[in-house]
Amino acid sequence: MGRALGGNSAALEELLRRHWDTAVLLCARVLGSTELARDAAQEAAIAAMTDLERLRCPDRFGAWFCGIALNVARRWRRQLRSEVLGMPSELAEDAPGPQEAAEIADTAARVRRAVAALPDGQKDAVLLYYLQGLNHREVAAELGISPGAVKARLHQARAALAARLAPYARREAGGAGTTRGQPAITTEVEPMTQPDGARWTPVRALGIRVSLDEGADAWQRKHVMILAELDGDRQLPIWIGPAEAMALAVALEATETPRPFTYKLAAGLVAAAGAEVAETRITRLADGIFYAVVLVRGPAGLREVDARPSDAVNLAVASGAPIMIDSALFDAQIPAEFADALAASRVATAEIAEETARRMTVTRRCAPESGEAPA
Repeated sequence: MGRALGGNSAALEELLRRHWDTAVLLCARVLGSTELARDAAQEAAIAAMTDLERLRCPDRFGAWFCGIALNVARRWRRQLRSEVLGMPSELAEDAPGPQEAAEIADTAARVRRAVAALPDGQKDAVLLYYLQGLNHREVAAELGISPGAVKARLHQARAALAARLAPYARREAGGAGTTRGQPAITTEVEPMTQPDGARWTPVRALGIRVSLDEGADAWQRKHVMILAELDGDRQLPIWIGPAEAMALAVALEATETPRPFTYKLAAGLVAAAGAEVAETRITRLADGIFYAVVLVRGPAGLREVDARPSDAVNLAVASGAPIMIDSALFDAQIPAEFADALAASRVATAEIAEETARRMTVTRRCAPESGEAPA
């Protein structure tokens, strides 16, 4: 990719050839014609060559090129529809009516917004796997990760999307009938207990920021967990410990580790007991300390378990449960010294995950064999 960006036409040609069949396949699904799909892919190739300097992530050329091809195909489909004035009546019967078309468009827009709000790694995996139709191995090759990591990202993305789109699914399930022969979506929802005056806002774990004292050991730096509002721009920083930050970074980046972290084990134990983590909540701020609860739904009903925010969020990410916070916490005043430290920090989620996995691998290699005593 570096040679292509440097103007090497042979390198660019090789990149286009590598992803050509995928682009044609995607365009054919939109246009319904292989010949038109090849023409659309050709136009996309020209656009890619012209705008190559706009590619911000060189290692994602395939996804970028296929995205351009899809946009071309969709534009052509709109143009073709506007040019075909006389459609046979028997063909028009299967087309959705105005009301149904509006509902479909509204649903699609909601899904697009929900996908756009996912962490970058999960979003890329979803777009490649579900939109572009690549399999796990192909997605792994595009993103430079293992197929296992792709499956982990897709699992986390599905859990996050289910939590965010559940209100719409429940609303549609409450309507009468079905849509175009498909069964209505039903979601059983049990009301949650709420403190007086609390207004719960869904958030996602956006990432980890660390202090800029580069000379300090990883365990001595300050780590900040950033929670971002799903349907807005507000963010809530919470200072957490290095161990919790490492676990969260590994989960958000879907980094493979030799052994699962404690939070994954905890989520598995909850499931093995016939229960589920229904929701986690950041409930209040008192004397500079955030408090949280984990809501567990089991045979005995819904129970609240006190937790630290870092543990609650890690468990939510591991289990795919929604994360909620009291909206009033967005307005909490951060002390000046913490605000300055936050401003001077940097995003380090991927770096922390990579370093954690490396250390775990080294530790595993250096550990004594089973049955042997350490030297």
